Amino acid sequence: MSKVRVLVGTKKGAFVLTSDGKRADWEVNGPHFPGWEIYHVKGSPVDPNRLYASQSSGWFGQVIQRSNDGGKSWEPVGNEFKYEGTPGTHKWYDGTQHPWEFKRVWHLEPSPIDPETVYAGVEDAALFRTQDGGRTWQELPGLRDAKGHLWQPGAGGMGLHTIIIDPKKPERIFIAISAAGAFRTEDGGQTWRPVNRGLKSNFELPDPDAEVGHCVHRIAMHPSRPDVLYMQKHWDVMRSDNAGESWHEVSGNLPSDFGFPIDVHAHEPETIYVVPIKSDSEHYPPDGKLRVYRSKTGGNEWEGLTKGLPQKDCYVNVLRDAMAVDSLEPCGVYFGTTGGQVYASANSGDSWEPIVRDLPAVLSVEVQTLP
Repeated sequence: MSKVRVLVGTKKGAFVLTSDGKRADWEVNGPHFPGWEIYHVKGSPVDPNRLYASQSSGWFGQVIQRSNDGGKSWEPVGNEFKYEGTPGTHKWYDGTQHPWEFKRVWHLEPSPIDPETVYAGVEDAALFRTQDGGRTWQELPGLRDAKGHLWQPGAGGMGLHTIIIDPKKPERIFIAISAAGAFRTEDGGQTWRPVNRGLKSNFELPDPDAEVGHCVHRIAMHPSRPDVLYMQKHWDVMRSDNAGESWHEVSGNLPSDFGFPIDVHAHEPETIYVVPIKSDSEHYPPDGKLRVYRSKTGGNEWEGLTKGLPQKDCYVNVLRDAMAVDSLEPCGVYFGTTGGQVYASANSGDSWEPIVRDLPAVLSVEVQTLP
């Protein structure tokens, strides 16, 4: 029987949750790196036991950790993230120019074909890559050439938080930055251009049709249809059917179109999941009811999924990297909250149960389906 491994990054360490294919009983292992912020943990699609973790501290800085045994043991690897050339400046909160400064790694994306190759999205926003298992990291500076001087941090900083590699064409990569927008490369990261046409930011930008400056919270893709992208924006749930060339809104009947994560069903490319949050100033579920919303039509028509989720007095948030989907049948859906719960559904969202409670605030959730 297949196994499932859920990798959880929190404000105070990393946790590894494991179960068999029934996904009924879970073993909790951790915390690894107790007391450290673990922004992201993710495994290699080529070698599932090769895991990478981003460990960060305001006192001690950034550390990349690597495991070769599925999280049982870890070793620190390369930790130098140096911008290429003269970094220059980007916009600051007040509109002035501010020097580029490395702060932390937000997201790690292992290559789909090589366990030694990993992409890292960092703050201040830039894309780095290792080809030696994390020992050394080099920036792909062409990204910052895509109007980087106009990029500006969102409320939580200017982080590159989404990296999607086209499984049919690995040289095509999509990234998203808060609050600069979405960008695409067709040549493995050498050159980039913004792909934000159709995004509206009436409350954030003087020009709502600006080419960059849109606060994209998360992008998702189904591997069978790499030209179809789904986006949870600062406001609005969006869809593109042409690899980001243009976007249109699919928020439909959601109670709020503000949120952070978005994901796609493993076997149904038109089935997507979001977690509505009341507003950009009130980061909790509308009416204190924690609901995942599912659309089986690629957007516009949404149903609230509530079975097993608290429907009163719930004021947690679900962050952008804190939702994941396994590849079993029916597919499992997982998300973590700032209240320290990790919820799982073994039936594609029809019902939910907490597989662990009372962790530190959850920053990221990833899942691996193991043989």
